[in-house]
Amino acid sequence: MSSKILEGKTALVTGASRGLGRAIAERLGGDGALVAVHYGKNREAADTVVGQIKAAGGDAFAVQAEIGSVKSIEDLFATLDKELTTRTGAAHLDILVNNAGIAPNIPMEQTDEDTFDRLFDVNVKGVFFVTKHAIGRLRDGGRIINISSGLSRAVGGMDIPAYSATKGAVDVLTRQWAVAYGGRGITVNALAPGAIDTDMNAGWLRDNAESEAMIKSVQALKRIGKAEDIGDAVAFLAGPDSRWVTGQYIEASGGWLI
Repeated sequence: MSSKILEGKTALVTGASRGLGRAIAERLGGDGALVAVHYGKNREAADTVVGQIKAAGGDAFAVQAEIGSVKSIEDLFATLDKELTTRTGAAHLDILVNNAGIAPNIPMEQTDEDTFDRLFDVNVKGVFFVTKHAIGRLRDGGRIINISSGLSRAVGGMDIPAYSATKGAVDVLTRQWAVAYGGRGITVNALAPGAIDTDMNAGWLRDNAESEAMIKSVQALKRIGKAEDIGDAVAFLAGPDSRWVTGQYIEASGGWLI
């Protein structure tokens, strides 16, 4: 079998200009998909990801939206339709990865209303309305992969309940959509990373010996995860070998709290 298992497929990865999203976009591009690299504010970072995908022999383009805004999501899909039609002749998607999210590392006592609302706008409303707009464009046999979190299953010393609740909502949507669109052969799964060394986690994890030791102490594989670990797991769920896997919460955490 060719290594380009996603050749001829199109993918939209939200929050793809850095961190997990970048690793996911680059892996899908490497597997042959035409990748729409979504970004919120940093066009330069998104263009860098597009350039990396093209330099590796793939194809990609950047699209912008504020994921917490329904109007901005509508504009994203108008742009996406034009770009896909220009490149492929039709505004069809095969893979949607709902990765964009925010994760302020604050306990309930420090969570104000604006922060709470922003969390749910981006992490839940954004996932809902991106998927709502994508589903009519998604071809039968397509893939939806929602990035969840190990925190929707277990706390393990992490006191960020509002963020954890948003990922619990994503898990529920995953199961609902798996049933709703299974008749079209569309699989819908939630992939839950554990502690991953990304910019989002830099404040509490990177170069923090105490946090690193705490994570390793409750983890089977005894190392901090890399963004590429998640990109590889998404590649499985996006590819043909995952055709009989749907409605699942799949943890990619190195065996956290098992």
